[in-house]
Amino acid sequence: MKTDIEPTSTSAGSQPKVPTRSTGRAGDKIFLGLSRGSGIALLVIMAAIAVFLAYRAAIAISKDEANFLTAFEWSTGSTPMRFGIAVLAFGTVVSSIIAMVLAVPIAVGIALFISHYAPRRLATPVAYVIDLLAAVPSIVYGLWGALFLVPHLTGLYTWMDDTLGWTKVLSYQGGAARSLFTVGILLAIMILPIVTSVTREVFRQVPKTHEEAALALGATRWEVVRMSVLPFGRSGIISASMLGLGRALGETMAVATVLSPSYLINASLLDPGGGTFAQNIASHFKEANGNGRDALIASGLVLFVITLLVNGAARMIIARRKEYSGTAA
Repeated sequence: MKTDIEPTSTSAGSQPKVPTRSTGRAGDKIFLGLSRGSGIALLVIMAAIAVFLAYRAAIAISKDEANFLTAFEWSTGSTPMRFGIAVLAFGTVVSSIIAMVLAVPIAVGIALFISHYAPRRLATPVAYVIDLLAAVPSIVYGLWGALFLVPHLTGLYTWMDDTLGWTKVLSYQGGAARSLFTVGILLAIMILPIVTSVTREVFRQVPKTHEEAALALGATRWEVVRMSVLPFGRSGIISASMLGLGRALGETMAVATVLSPSYLINASLLDPGGGTFAQNIASHFKEANGNGRDALIASGLVLFVITLLVNGAARMIIARRKEYSGTAA
């Protein structure tokens, strides 16, 4: 018995149709609307903040008799007002750089130890303690810094002066260690748990096949980390560092508790002096009048712009190479 079976004709290069789930469900529409609305709301809030800061800053700068960008003074309680952000910008950037230089390498090392070296019974409690440190309020860090860290840094500063005092940048004239370098150390301790936690989670996402392939080729554990773990987690390290940098730039109470501010830029990072945007706003906002608050808002606008530039630069670094951003084929 002959049965004729008609073959299904398909055009060359055509792909069979795969049934797709309908997108007309009410739940999908609601979720799409909520997601889109959340994104739009975020942009609107950011724009509203920028407009408010720019408007109040324009009022203050129009009444400023000094150069807002280069003046080394902050006098807003008298008429005419004279204020500038040179010292604040210097202190904010320098203390944040010190914090990043100290914290990021240590955080990456701790994350590698927890994810690839430590036994599980040790890695679990260490990771738990680090997560708890990330939740400690900043005022607690500030009190610890003022009561414990500052008195115990005198010996370190004396040694640095004896060893590197010839550079003038690390010379020490004595007195309480309430300087930008102390602020940088305190900020490094504060951002260390955040950077470590995010980096650890990124390292845990490294495909096991990559590590096993490197081990099968005879690689040592460090070679596995260098060839497989670090390249895979590079974008995560950058993201974690930018998250920590954002906290360092905007930290207020801890800096205000430790730093002895002044509107002079010292050649040495170990001598008291300097200031940051957040510390200046916290210290002067309560007793400031209307014009003084506008001046503080103007300095807040500069900090807002610096934060946007830092995050934009981080996104550019990640997107510069496809393997960083995860878009590689």
